[in-house]
Amino acid sequence: MDSSETLELRCAEAWPAVTVDKIGDWRLRAAGGFTGRANSALAVGHPGVPVASALAAVCDFAHANGIPPVAHAVVGSANERAIEAAGWVPNTGHVAGHLVSVLTGPLGTGADEVPVLAAPTAGWWELTVGRPEPTDAERHVLTTGEIGYGVAEVMGVIAGAVRAAVVDDVLHIARLAVRPGYRRRGLASALMAACGPWAAERGATRAVLQVAVDNAGALAFYDRLGFAEHHRYRYWVPGPRACEDRSL
Repeated sequence: MDSSETLELRCAEAWPAVTVDKIGDWRLRAAGGFTGRANSALAVGHPGVPVASALAAVCDFAHANGIPPVAHAVVGSANERAIEAAGWVPNTGHVAGHLVSVLTGPLGTGADEVPVLAAPTAGWWELTVGRPEPTDAERHVLTTGEIGYGVAEVMGVIAGAVRAAVVDDVLHIARLAVRPGYRRRGLASALMAACGPWAAERGATRAVLQVAVDNAGALAFYDRLGFAEHHRYRYWVPGPRACEDRSL
């Protein structure tokens, strides 16, 4: 089984930020504010300097790229404990949820009625980002890499969508969405199943996805598909006076 840090790195490769820098093993990421994963410092491995110094670099990078300083750390890791000791606090204000469960599970077995496209359509974008045309940052994050775009169509309407990315032997699933009026018809399961053969053809042997721990409905759905929690990560932000903008 992969370590939590190895799996985090694969997930990061599947969700590439627009701007990436490093301090030791840590990855500093910015993407115009599109998602926490692409706009946070991935604190895995050793930063090569004391953690307090690394966090100062996180702050400088964030300020230079016009995003709030955020650290993304595996729950219970030495890095997380050091981040907390440096005066940072859980980012409870993160809209999508600051505490995230990373789930692993089997590849789907196929759904002939759901294609996985080589390029996103306007309908796929609408379900995925809320409009038929993405921002430059959204386009970069969602289309960079070995990507497939699953679409479920019902009588000419794009009723469901999913993003599939393959990194090494791992299928990364994200942005699974079904229009409210088309739910409870098995479309989400069909979208997940369709990603399996597509990913297997590209060398994937298992799947991974990330879900906020308070999203009970999604967690129950993925449990039915055979997914189980591998580990959790949490977003951290500076406490009072822990991250001054030194460029001012």
